[in-house]
Amino acid sequence: MSPTAAAGTGRALPSGGAAGAPDPYLPGHGTNAYRVTRYELQLDYRLSSNRLTGRAVLHAVAQYPTSAIVLDLTGLRATKVQLSGRKVRKFSQRADQLVVVPDAALLAGEQFTLDIRYEGNPVPRRGLWGDVGWEELTDGALVAGQPNGAASWFPCNDHPRDKASYRMTVTTDANYRAVCNGVLLTHSSRSSRETWVYEQSEPMSTYLATVQIGRYELVALTPSRATGQVPQFVAVPPELAGAAREGLARQPEMMRTFTNCFGPYPFPEYTVVVTEDELEIPLEAQTLSILGRNHLGPEWESQRMMAHELAHQWFGNSLTAASWKDIWLHEGFACYAEWIWSEEAGVLPLEDRAAAAWRRLDAGSQDLLVGDPGPELMFDDRVYKRGALALHALRLRCGDLAFFALLHDWAGRFRHGSVSTAQFILAANRATGLDTEALLHPWLYEEALPPLPAGGS
Repeated sequence: MSPTAAAGTGRALPSGGAAGAPDPYLPGHGTNAYRVTRYELQLDYRLSSNRLTGRAVLHAVAQYPTSAIVLDLTGLRATKVQLSGRKVRKFSQRADQLVVVPDAALLAGEQFTLDIRYEGNPVPRRGLWGDVGWEELTDGALVAGQPNGAASWFPCNDHPRDKASYRMTVTTDANYRAVCNGVLLTHSSRSSRETWVYEQSEPMSTYLATVQIGRYELVALTPSRATGQVPQFVAVPPELAGAAREGLARQPEMMRTFTNCFGPYPFPEYTVVVTEDELEIPLEAQTLSILGRNHLGPEWESQRMMAHELAHQWFGNSLTAASWKDIWLHEGFACYAEWIWSEEAGVLPLEDRAAAAWRRLDAGSQDLLVGDPGPELMFDDRVYKRGALALHALRLRCGDLAFFALLHDWAGRFRHGSVSTAQFILAANRATGLDTEALLHPWLYEEALPPLPAGGS
């Protein structure tokens, strides 16, 4: 598996001097020189050889004058590039980047289309957070893209703020199902190959794009014509279908609870993929989540992870942090959703979950800023738990009515958009009438742990 080489690689700057790397947590990844509005991906994948042949058509608009278009692509080789219908005479790959040089510099506001053919044997990229990206299973493949794994399987502008619609066409071996983001449009078979076409019309960050391939059957978790219910499915190996139905039996109730608390579910449907392999942790993607066969139990640890990944559809997928430093807006909210579900399901009151989390934090190190944890610690459990406690402190101060009105307003006002902590504080001030910055600052931007929020035990 190839190590990440981009950390020390500078980005080509657009002419005019605008910075090309928009996020200090991932230097060398993503650029603000242009914005992609749509990806059209055609993938042909052969499981026996782990061979991927791809075509990516990117519809984009230049944000600044630029003489070079820099894309993220690692471990795969671009073989042909066209720019707005014309063959590109000069393109090159270095480290984890594909650099396309147009005959004439692009102007700010200029729309363009990149058509890139590429191929290779995809592997995860290794970095601070382990291996992320395209990964082989015992009998299939999965993509776990957070935070910088998208470039392991398609050329992209790999930054969470760059959200686009997607059309994904995946051709693979017969008797295997490909599961991607969005809604399945068509499925066809020809000879020993099957093709699956998905449309993800709501804007999506690159790290949330995914392909799951396995010997899956699709099982409905909700009645097909249930009025008012979000259609929910599980893609699962046939021998695990019974365990999946049992393990996910309360997910429709979770969906109703979170819809009541956060507002309407932001996508047309929701699918859980269950792999035949055991996985270390569940994985999140837009409109779907991925569980290992070891995550299907009725015990709280498994059920809380199901709730956590479902909550990310609102917080992380529909509302995506514009910068990785604000990842508590994903993880703190999803962790708090676990506690909401714990109380709703009759497992343990939310106050007890909050108090237990506070005690664990109080017994540990106090050397992290939740609102800016740094790249090495952005997935630290303290970001999750202390972020959730920040929300709990806000809820106790303003009361349930104002708190849940805030969550509805937050999820609705910025639906399918990019968000920041500053925007959340303004939204909270508006909804609650409180000085939210003063309330949240000790939780987010001071190392010392504040006292357990009043009302805790």
